[in-house]
Amino acid sequence: MSDNDNDIDTDVWRVAAAATAPANRPEAEAGVRLAYRAAGLREPELIVWADSPRAALGLLLDADGPWGTQARGRSVREAVRSAPWAAERDRLQGRLGPRGWGQRWNATGGRLWTNTERLTDRIRAGLLELAEDRAEEAEVRLLLLDAVLGQHDAAWLCAFDTGPGSPLHGMAEVARSAGWWWPYERLAVVCERPVELHRDEAGRLDRGDGPALGFRDGFALHAWRGMPVPAEFLDGLGSLTPERIRDEENAELRRVMLEHYGYDRYLSESAAEPVHRDETGVLWRIPLPDDEDVVMVEVVNSTPEPDGTSRTYWLRVPPDTRTAKQGVAWTFGLDEQAYVPLRQT
Repeated sequence: MSDNDNDIDTDVWRVAAAATAPANRPEAEAGVRLAYRAAGLREPELIVWADSPRAALGLLLDADGPWGTQARGRSVREAVRSAPWAAERDRLQGRLGPRGWGQRWNATGGRLWTNTERLTDRIRAGLLELAEDRAEEAEVRLLLLDAVLGQHDAAWLCAFDTGPGSPLHGMAEVARSAGWWWPYERLAVVCERPVELHRDEAGRLDRGDGPALGFRDGFALHAWRGMPVPAEFLDGLGSLTPERIRDEENAELRRVMLEHYGYDRYLSESAAEPVHRDETGVLWRIPLPDDEDVVMVEVVNSTPEPDGTSRTYWLRVPPDTRTAKQGVAWTFGLDEQAYVPLRQT
């Protein structure tokens, strides 16, 4: 097995982590069986498919159903995932040393980790929100500990050799072919991938007109720039008014409304008054109930556009900003006294 970074194609794993095509069921099932054999276990007697993690939990929560605790046996996640991963990590760390391992992680899995971790945390939270009571929530938490994350394990799989002969090869085959899965002694439950995934430039779940993450059975997560929002909240973004924004009691949702509506538009339509102006621009303040003020600096680009017009920009600045120059200086990481531009652009 090779430990050379050049042998790892991070783009393949980046694509796998974000894939929304239907699962390749034959390859995923072959990967599941291989993962069991690599762990020294007998292959599962049955592999069952679910349309989403929610559907998988529905099967596993049904104590009297065909896949109840007695029927499926104990979880073998430790043997199938945790143990081989820990062994490969220790082997590679021993071979490369602490510095070499750090460099390898930064060049491979570290590039994917933030986005995949953020996504899996949000899916877990969404599944817990569906619990009908505290008892079911506790059951869901325990079942989530049994899950192998499939495509969302791409970040840590990316750091290792997962080719034929590797103890991680089976898990990697599932990760490149399907979504989350649950390994038990006699049963494995494997999930389809999501059918849609929408993220912003920072990799956060983000969509203003529908689910940011959606599965074929209707399980969906809604978010605006990473912040979870109710589905019905998004439906109302197209008919916002300054009054509706001011009346929103939830401060976080109010900020989403302002971002969607546009700070400049809100200032214009709410008859706001400037609180300071100087040679750098105009300072505006939007008082919001039960929340910190929104403070913006309006600046005009000194370089004309090709048509001769000058573009106006709005800069969000800290709520304690008192002058336009102080706000502009803050955007450059300077205090007001130190900000002496030779030329404004």
